Amino acid sequence: MKLNPTIKKNIKRRQVIVDDKVYTYKNIPMPTWVELSLIDVCNRSCSFCPKSDPSVAPDTFQMMSRKLIDKLHDDLKAINYKGAIALAGYGEPLLHKDINYIVKKLSNVAPVEIITNGDTLNSKQLQDLYLNKVNKVLVSMYDGPHQIDKFNKMAKQANVPEDLMILRDRWYNADSEFGLKLTNRAGTIKTGNQKSPETYSTCFYPTYQFLVDWNGDIFLCPQDWQRRVTMGNMMQDSLFNIWNGKIMTKYRKNLLNGKRCDSPCKSCNAEGTLLGKNHAEKWNKIY
Repeated sequence: MKLNPTIKKNIKRRQVIVDDKVYTYKNIPMPTWVELSLIDVCNRSCSFCPKSDPSVAPDTFQMMSRKLIDKLHDDLKAINYKGAIALAGYGEPLLHKDINYIVKKLSNVAPVEIITNGDTLNSKQLQDLYLNKVNKVLVSMYDGPHQIDKFNKMAKQANVPEDLMILRDRWYNADSEFGLKLTNRAGTIKTGNQKSPETYSTCFYPTYQFLVDWNGDIFLCPQDWQRRVTMGNMMQDSLFNIWNGKIMTKYRKNLLNGKRCDSPCKSCNAEGTLLGKNHAEKWNKIY
């Protein structure tokens, strides 16, 4: 199936962020995309998301602490981080009570993007996020085209720049893959026209990104919804040590060599080469 035009546009936008800023620290290529799972709860239950099945991804209501945010800020500053930070992960980020603090703190070291369903968003909150220096607010609209007018009016009332908010059409059915770049979320979802896990072998995810869970656990990417294998915990070690550590290195080498042989990668059908080509080339030279 052809990619939704909105997805194509977002991939092109992210390519600039991810691959145009490849840099090294201590001769090691650094990540340029860090995703945070601020809170383990969502106010929606979508069929294409593991949150639709409590036995797979239950709402625990756990949330990231200010202490962890401060540590993340310091660790990113220490490696002279040059990428972006995305607030999304395994829950709805706007449900976190400290969202403004988080945006303000992390915007000191990198552009901060929020990926939200927009259900709790209003003009006052949007203005607050802007004043706290959020870079982008990406709204996934699941209910229908009528939401476009709603969010455009909200942005106007908030008196924020027109390009602050990116609206993403996600109101389609399973035949159109819900308007998503649909994946099986590392073997946890069967909804829609899912490809076989054997469809793709090489994956660039661990060459340019990682995900930080609410408690500081670091995962390869946001596909691992069952949190099968942690790369380390940032409250117990530095981000640099985890990024360059034995576990991350093992997965990175295997995936660059086309070997999805370890859990959760062997169950994953995500096309992991859409982004990160330049990072992959740098890592291949090292390995």
